[in-house]
Amino acid sequence: MKNNVLFTIAISLLTATGLNLFAADALPRVPAFSIDYLDQSVSPATNFYHFAAGSWLKNNPVPADKARWASFSELAERNWYLIHEILDSAAVDAKSLPQNSPRREVGNFYASAMDTNRIEKLGAKPLKADLKKIDHIKSTKDLFAVLADFHQRGIGGMFGIGFGPDSKNSSIYAVQLEQGGLSLPDRDYYLKDSFADKLKQYHDHVKTMFTLLGEKGDVATADADTVIAVETALAKASRSRVDLRDPNKNYNKFTTDELTAKTPAILWNSFFTDLELAPPAYEIVGQPEYFDALNQMVQTRPLSDWKTYLRWHLLNGSASYLSSAFENEHFNFYGKVLSGQLEQEPRWKRAAHILDGSIGEALGQLYVEKCFPPEAKARMQALVENLKAVFHDRIERVTWMTDETKAKALAKFATFTQKIGYPDKFRDYSSVVIQRDDLLGNVRRTDAFEARREIARVGKTVDRTEWGMTPETVNAYYNPEVNEIVFPAGILQPPFFDISMDDAVNYGAIGVVIGHEMTHGFDDQGRKFDGNGNLNEWWTPADSAAFDARAQKVIDEYSGFEALPGLHVNGKLTIGENLADLGGVNISYEALQRALAKDPASRKNIDGFTPEQRFFISFAQVWRTNIREAEAQRLITVDPHSPGQFRAYGPLLNFQPFYDAFNIPPGSPMWLPLEKRAIIW
Repeated sequence: MKNNVLFTIAISLLTATGLNLFAADALPRVPAFSIDYLDQSVSPATNFYHFAAGSWLKNNPVPADKARWASFSELAERNWYLIHEILDSAAVDAKSLPQNSPRREVGNFYASAMDTNRIEKLGAKPLKADLKKIDHIKSTKDLFAVLADFHQRGIGGMFGIGFGPDSKNSSIYAVQLEQGGLSLPDRDYYLKDSFADKLKQYHDHVKTMFTLLGEKGDVATADADTVIAVETALAKASRSRVDLRDPNKNYNKFTTDELTAKTPAILWNSFFTDLELAPPAYEIVGQPEYFDALNQMVQTRPLSDWKTYLRWHLLNGSASYLSSAFENEHFNFYGKVLSGQLEQEPRWKRAAHILDGSIGEALGQLYVEKCFPPEAKARMQALVENLKAVFHDRIERVTWMTDETKAKALAKFATFTQKIGYPDKFRDYSSVVIQRDDLLGNVRRTDAFEARREIARVGKTVDRTEWGMTPETVNAYYNPEVNEIVFPAGILQPPFFDISMDDAVNYGAIGVVIGHEMTHGFDDQGRKFDGNGNLNEWWTPADSAAFDARAQKVIDEYSGFEALPGLHVNGKLTIGENLADLGGVNISYEALQRALAKDPASRKNIDGFTPEQRFFISFAQVWRTNIREAEAQRLITVDPHSPGQFRAYGPLLNFQPFYDAFNIPPGSPMWLPLEKRAIIW
């Protein structure tokens, strides 16, 4: 949807309320596809990314309050400004709105986040009750009681727990236990010499935060030492991100009795009772060896260490909702040090992020009413059906797969479903107490609401209508356990989906995104789930070997890409997303060819480019990205997606129509020898 109107919102409230609402700046421009982004001084055969987006890259440096700036960022920024208007007006109107209406809930929550006067006066007082709980821990049973309470209210620590579909019986919800308990982005930050400076700065940050909490210097130093020691031990027990990608390795089923016998120091029965979870029939343990190590740590480390560790996780997980001293120090480390971000985003935007993560579907309901008309959903549905028809036919034509496995692949594809825009029924937050003067309390109560909602469904039938992203999110996903693709309203706008543009541009952008998510059902890990969403080996050994050989070419290709001097893309970590990009390009390009054949009059040059050229330029422009070095280093370590510049041309190097469209000769920088190209779907 295009909207070039500039909104300026000025709201005055009595200063006695302490409510600090900021007037909105000009609405950012629509980040649509543009020929002006090209740098035609660069040959497509030399660097297609800079050819397609070089002018944009030169003229769009990373803003001071961002760690990276990309097409996704531009669209998200515009969405937040549209949401800003909703939030400001809702905060003013809330008192006159019906009790528990979404608009009232959103308005009051936002008001609590913008009441900086009150937040400043409170300082660390909102943590007082929880700090007292930690202080009163006298036994291991007390420790796990506090841990259960914290997990239920969104405060992490020691390990992760979730309540999702059972990967081998995807029709029911199960308890899932995972490694966790770290405060740095990845185990490598604790263990690799390349992150030694970051670990030292982390120690300084923890010490500073404890000092802000009121600890003396030597005590704060000792407590920071303890936190680092505990988290480093947990990091040593943790699997790498590459290993975490394998769903079979991460599926280990235990009854509670078996788990208790294996890890007796972790008081599972007490923990589940304190979590208000009825005794589960079983748990799925992602990394059993991690819990073995944790069990040993609980037995050998004094309670005082764990109390210090919990104080840190409480403080770290609450800093964004406390006074500026805590929030600024939190940003100085997690924003500046880890990501290179120079400044914080404005207060209103930080508040909007909090709402998105707390009552996101209530906010999404208001966003959809304002920004996502029904006709956009209908157009998207038709586009998805076009792409599905193409992918079905491509599976039928695959030559490297046996008929036996191909029949099962087609059966899986036949059960594919899609969700577009927003849920048919939005989540009801009416049972949550939302107060205009209690930001941290609002966050914790909504976290507890979500935890109770998920805990109550263990052992029950999976709700296939549920969404895993809020409507305002600029992203999309595939869920292997439900075998569905999901496209929130937030991404269904330019530059991804633009009803004013020709088919070539839309197929190069949102068409590839659709094909990307479909391909995830058949990537190196998604392919291991059957049509019912169950982790089930349905491939013949020969077909698995044939697939792996083709995927290895993609691993090799991306492992050769150098993101920073001496720092290469992790081809094994990013393989799933790289395969999905490759599939998306293949599927969407064929869909474009079908559309052009159906309407020959649409085959015309625009701005001097053929439809095929505009398709590839549109695709590359979607991945335009400027990024700070610290953020690039962090993402290379933790992100299963390749950096933008490699996503812009990595898939194309495997695709002959790209070479044909721009007459790219053998031996050029954009040439990948035929024997190294991967052809899968």
